[in-house]
Amino acid sequence: MKTLVIVTHPNIEASNWNQAWAKAAREQGDITVHELHKAYPDQNIDVAAEQRLIEAHDRIIFQYPLFWYSTPPLLKKWFDEVLLYGWAYGPEGTKTTGKEIGVAISTYGTEESYQAGGSNGPLDEILRPIQALARFISAKYLPHFALNDTSNVTPERLAKSSADYVQYLKTVQPVGAAQ
Repeated sequence: MKTLVIVTHPNIEASNWNQAWAKAAREQGDITVHELHKAYPDQNIDVAAEQRLIEAHDRIIFQYPLFWYSTPPLLKKWFDEVLLYGWAYGPEGTKTTGKEIGVAISTYGTEESYQAGGSNGPLDEILRPIQALARFISAKYLPHFALNDTSNVTPERLAKSSADYVQYLKTVQPVGAAQ
């Protein structure tokens, strides 16, 4: 399975977590890491190049920090410009059919704050738009990978999170898939 990780962080140099995850994924050799802000600092997305990347991979993971209960703006723009009618959906839009789509997300809030009854509500609910996107383009949705409480960085926690992320990238199964 060919995996593409699309990293969207406007200042990845300042993000211990997203930087470490991208590095750990790159070290695998069989995972392509594509950083949108580095590829498109002017935010002018090369749609054809992005579509070729998607076509060349079976699994696409969108890695980003949670921004106001949503994706960073460049990722939303990427969705709008790359996942086109006639390519990703519609009568001729079959290029994403059967692909696997997942999210690796980092949050500033604690794990408890992203539970039912927590101040932010469950991450599964916050990520419903990505799940709906996957369904709309006939892709299989993967359970998310999350790291909460990102303000508490220790070398041990960073190393464990990176190892867990690599394990997720290699073994996660679509929602509803037989284990």
